[in-house]
Amino acid sequence: MTKDAQLVHSFPKNPLEEIRASLTVYKGKEYVDLRVYYKGDDGEFHPSKKGLTLSLDLFPDLEEAVRKLREEIGE
Repeated sequence: MTKDAQLVHSFPKNPLEEIRASLTVYKGKEYVDLRVYYKGDDGEFHPSKKGLTLSLDLFPDLEEAVRKLREEIGE
């Protein structure tokens, strides 16, 4: 099971967690991964099970969802 990830963006959620947006390849297929990372006892960030992984063909639907959310919150 090979999984390569290219970090595109990250931002803090709180002092112990951050959100990471990555492009990943798993078994030859590309995915968009939005995941919560937590700070472990070693001081490093580790991936949690909290997240969303979508195939690239669903990315336009995610963009549309974010656009509609932005309209609803008035930004």
